[in-house]
Amino acid sequence: MKVLAYLLSAHWCLGTFLKRMLNSIYLHYLIILTIMQSTILKFITCLSISCLLAFSLVACDTKNSKTHFVGTDITGADFSQSFHLIDHLGRPRTLNDFKGKAIVLFFGYTHCPDVCPTTMSDLKNSMKLLGSKADEVQVLFITLDPERDTQAVLAQFIPAFDNRFLGLRGDATQTAEAIANFKIYAKKVESAGKSNYTFDHSAGMYVYDKSGKIRIYINYGQKPAEIASDIKQIL
Repeated sequence: MKVLAYLLSAHWCLGTFLKRMLNSIYLHYLIILTIMQSTILKFITCLSISCLLAFSLVACDTKNSKTHFVGTDITGADFSQSFHLIDHLGRPRTLNDFKGKAIVLFFGYTHCPDVCPTTMSDLKNSMKLLGSKADEVQVLFITLDPERDTQAVLAQFIPAFDNRFLGLRGDATQTAEAIANFKIYAKKVESAGKSNYTFDHSAGMYVYDKSGKIRIYINYGQKPAEIASDIKQIL
C-alpha cells in the first residue's frame, strides 16, 4: 500500500511538473510570438518609410533633372538687374516692366556686319519653334551704338525680324551704365571715315525667367531649336 501511495504521489507530482512546464513553454511561446510580431511590424513599417523616402528623393531628382540647358546655367548670378532706356516706340523702359514674361536680352548694333543680324534671325526662328508660347517671351535688343542707332533706325530694324521684339537705346552715359551692369565687352573699332566704325562686343544673350531672375547665358551660335528648348524650360 505504501508503495502504491508512493507511486500515485510521484505520478501526481510528475503530472503537475509537466503541466507547469508545458504552461511555461506555452507562455514563453506567446511572449516570443508577440515580440516577433512586433519586430516584424516595426521592420515592415521602417521598410515602408524607407521606400517612401527613397521614392520621394527619386521623384525630386527626376524633377530637378528635367531642367537641362544647352546654354550656360547662371541662375543666382547677382548682376544684370536692370536698366533705364528708351524703346524704339519712344517709351521709357526698365527690366521690371517685363516681369511676367521670359526675357531674352541681347547687346548689338544695327550696322553690325554678321553677328547681330545672325543672332536676330536665330531668335526669330526660335520664336517660330515656340509657337503660341512665343507670346510669353520678350526679346530685347540694346544698342551699343546710340549715335547711329536712333529711335527711327531701331523702329525699322527691330520689327523686320519680329514685331514683338523691342529695340532699346539710351544716351552715351546710359549705354555705358548698361554695358557695365550687364558685364558686356564692347570696344569701338575706328576705320576710315568718321561714321565708318564697328564694335568688337560680347555676342551672347541673357535669359530671364518670368519672375525677373536671370537663368541662362546663351552662347553665340546656339541653334534656334536649342534656344527654343532652353527658353521653353523656364516658361
